[in-house]
Amino acid sequence: MIGGRLNSAGANAQLGSGDYIVVEADESDASFLNLLPVIAVVTNIDADHMDTYGHDFGKLKKAFVDFLHRMPFYGTAILCTDDPAVREIVADVTCPVTSYGFGEDAQVRAVDVRAVGGQMHFTAQRRNGVTLPDLPVVLNLPGEHNVRNALSVIAVAVELGIADEAVQRGLADFKGVGRRFQSYGEVAARAGDGSFTVIDDYGHHPVEMAATLAAARGAFPGRRLVLAFQPHRYTRTRDCFEDFVKVIGTADAVLLGEVYAAGEQPIVAADGRTLARALRVAGKVEPVFVDDIAAMPQAILDNARAGDVVLCMGAGSIGAVPGKVVELGAAPAVAASSSSTTSQHAAHKGEAS
Repeated sequence: MIGGRLNSAGANAQLGSGDYIVVEADESDASFLNLLPVIAVVTNIDADHMDTYGHDFGKLKKAFVDFLHRMPFYGTAILCTDDPAVREIVADVTCPVTSYGFGEDAQVRAVDVRAVGGQMHFTAQRRNGVTLPDLPVVLNLPGEHNVRNALSVIAVAVELGIADEAVQRGLADFKGVGRRFQSYGEVAARAGDGSFTVIDDYGHHPVEMAATLAAARGAFPGRRLVLAFQPHRYTRTRDCFEDFVKVIGTADAVLLGEVYAAGEQPIVAADGRTLARALRVAGKVEPVFVDDIAAMPQAILDNARAGDVVLCMGAGSIGAVPGKVVELGAAPAVAASSSSTTSQHAAHKGEAS
């Protein structure tokens, strides 16, 4: 049972026949402290949803420790020690711990990691008490962050005694989750011959955005990466402003939407226009500001070139944009309507104010 939609099941849950239920825990509202896990995986601890924790990162880390201590004495914490904040809490965890990651001290470790198209190939080393044979893995997802996710699966499988062949088959056949690097295929470029690739991703925090952008670089080496991003929540934009500037600036081209409020009131200097200005001042990329998300599909078609990879990111209404790009891209080009002229004109000029 997860927050996203499993592509293989067409739903966010699938009923099996085993003895365990796998649940995605949620720290955003501290509801994960209501769970009583037998095995708990902590992938990372980031400064997000900080209003729940009084804007105190120490309280957030303590909440994760409290979550792990809700396990019985025979439970196991599976912790990604590549993450600095997770590494910091290891000493406070009293239950048995299995570490995983790329570091030499990780008990479940990935070596010989290679990006092969949209897949990741690596070897998993397992040495928690008893050293098991190296496990060659083909993961049907891109990105080093997904290699780490696969390592957590392998660590859990060791705890449960799941056969290596079943683990390898599951990772090789995994069809992913909706809005997590979801491909919408190719769209014909308006200028010249050829097409561009459209990818959709739910990422909306700088850390996960950086991981997804890196995955795109690995999956599509040498291609121009166009980021179409809609910030999510004014508070997150304010709290992570400088990190957003750094991460967004790593794209080759940027189409930036206004903040998706998610019920929040606007905050001065935490809006899309201000973020676009900051990106321009940083000088790494010339941002294109699209004030109405409804105009984003047309702005993408107007700015994307043949061979580009267009990555649409955000947790708000931008989720409808990739499908609309495909729809508009299949239709004959027409003159822009008057209702979207302002945003599209700004997009052509790269205006941010």
